[in-house]
Amino acid sequence: MKTKYFILLAIGALGFSSCQKDFDETSYAPALNIGGYTSSKQIAPSSLIAYWAFNGSLIDSVSSTMGVNTGTSFSGGVKGQALQGGLNAYVTTNTPTAVQNLKSFTLTCWENMPLNSNGIVGLVDVSNSSAFWGNLTVFFENGGMSTSGNLKVHVNNAGVDNWLGNYVMTNPWDKWNQIVISYDQITSTYKIYVNGSKIATQVIAGNGPLLFQNASKMVFGTVHFQTNPSLTTSTGSQGWASYLTGQLDEVRIYNKALSDTEISSLAKLEGRGK
Repeated sequence: MKTKYFILLAIGALGFSSCQKDFDETSYAPALNIGGYTSSKQIAPSSLIAYWAFNGSLIDSVSSTMGVNTGTSFSGGVKGQALQGGLNAYVTTNTPTAVQNLKSFTLTCWENMPLNSNGIVGLVDVSNSSAFWGNLTVFFENGGMSTSGNLKVHVNNAGVDNWLGNYVMTNPWDKWNQIVISYDQITSTYKIYVNGSKIATQVIAGNGPLLFQNASKMVFGTVHFQTNPSLTTSTGSQGWASYLTGQLDEVRIYNKALSDTEISSLAKLEGRGK
C-alpha cells in the first residue's frame, strides 16, 4: 500500500513540474516609459520632416528621397544599422523641400568616430551651392585631443553667418554620442545638446525666421565642399577638411525647436534602441 502511495506521489510531482514554467522576471517589469513616451517615434511626429535611420537604406523615410552613395556602407548602429563612413566616403541627397524651407528646426543625430586627426569632420551639411559654407553644417573642428573634441555648427540665415561653438565634448571618441541642435525663430535662440543634456544656449538678437539659400543638396559624412565634384561653386576640396571614418545614425530633422524634455527622452529612447 505504501509503495502505491509513493508511486502516485512521484507521478504527481513529475506532472506538476512538467506543467510549471520558469519564472520570467521581465514579464512583471513595468513597460518602459521615459518622459511619457515608450518609443522615439512618439516624439513630435507631426513636426518630423526628415528621417534617415540608415538601417540598410539611404532613404529619407518622410519624403521618400533616396541618397546617392560614394564609398559608404552599413554597420552596427545605435538602433539597427548605421551609415559607415570612410576616407573619401559620403552620401549626397536632394534636400527635402520641407528642410529647404525651415524657419525653426531641431536636428538630431548619433555619431561614433575616432579622433579626427586628419582635419575637420562633417556629420551633416545642408549645402549652399554658391557659398563657401553650407546652410546648416554640423562638424568636429580641427584641434581634437585624445580626451576632448570640439563640436561646431554653422547656419546661414539669408546670407548672414551664424557661428556656434567651439563646444568641448569630453572623451567623445570611439563611442556613441547623440548631438542635437535646435533653433527657435520666435526667441532667436540656438541650443546645443549632447546625449540629452543641454550644453549651450546662444541668442542672436533679431535673427528671426531662418532663410536658407540654394539648399537643393545635402551631404552626410563630410562638408559640402569635400564631395567630388564639390556641391558648391564657391570652392573645392580643402586640405584641412576630412571625412567621417566612423558611423552616423538616426538623423532626424524637425520643423520646430523641441523642448528639453523631448530631447532628453529622445536620447534615452534611441539609446535603448526604441
